[in-house]
Amino acid sequence: MNIIGIDIGGANTKIASADGEIIELHYIPLWKDTTLPEALEDIAAELKPDMVSVVMTGELADCFEDKLQGIQFIMKCVDEAFNYKTRYIDSNGHFYDESSCLRELAAANWAASTRLIGSEIGDCIFVDVGSTTSDIIPIKDGKHVAGLTDFSRLVRSELFYAGTLRTNLAYLLDKVQVADGDCNISSELFANTADAYLLLGDITEELYTCETADGAGKSKTDAMRRLARVVCADLTEISPDEVYNIAAQLKEKQISLLCETISVVAEKNGLNRIVSAGLGEFMIREAAKRLGFECISVAEKWGNDISKVFPAYAAARILENELSQPGKE
Repeated sequence: MNIIGIDIGGANTKIASADGEIIELHYIPLWKDTTLPEALEDIAAELKPDMVSVVMTGELADCFEDKLQGIQFIMKCVDEAFNYKTRYIDSNGHFYDESSCLRELAAANWAASTRLIGSEIGDCIFVDVGSTTSDIIPIKDGKHVAGLTDFSRLVRSELFYAGTLRTNLAYLLDKVQVADGDCNISSELFANTADAYLLLGDITEELYTCETADGAGKSKTDAMRRLARVVCADLTEISPDEVYNIAAQLKEKQISLLCETISVVAEKNGLNRIVSAGLGEFMIREAAKRLGFECISVAEKWGNDISKVFPAYAAARILENELSQPGKE
């Protein structure tokens, strides 16, 4: 049976098949892009799945009046594109049915990931650093013990709102060290984390899937121009070494903050093993090293491509297992 998982986020829609042979990532920023229905119809026509397992986070996009409106819009797009051969996973990691609350489908992609991790790896902290956010999810006795909404997870340090690509540097930094000393930074969206990690070689131009802050290109020179603007400079005022140093300081700050959030979750739940996933696995591995925690890499276990779309892959695997073993959800 051809089963695919779909993870519909506010910025990216990710696709994976249960066998891991199909991996796709589509940049569809819901807050300004109206092509989700057509994109899903094209995916359905191309892949022709027998069943589709869906998780979402895109309901939070501010084009929607509230989360419920976002959930209903996404479900309508998916159901119509795939001829209602769809199942939805909620924040408990279970499949939605008519007795469930529709709002439990909000921001549930991590619940699919942790259900698969819990069954195959066991107790750990699942850390997924994506393009926009970082999930830090405790798993005990094979099940997640996290808050059930983004709001509750932010309160519990289980959601850190910074990622590998789309985060404004001003969210993570208030000062940087330059040749002339400590320098305050601008709060404008002049550059994002993708610029820093592209310059440092942690991502490639192909992985820089989001828009640039200035609408310009994605070369290292383009990234340097944007990073220079963070301190209200251009490349005639600041040296390449200083720009690289700004990128390095950003990376150090993000890893340090990731360590802090992981430590909070680890201490609260008595866990010291991490499972890492996402585009930012390089950050998670470094954080685990600093904390002295064991780190199991999803990229090493399932492959780099699967790691980058892991919630979609997990959703597909969960549905495949449920269909092969009915009644054991």
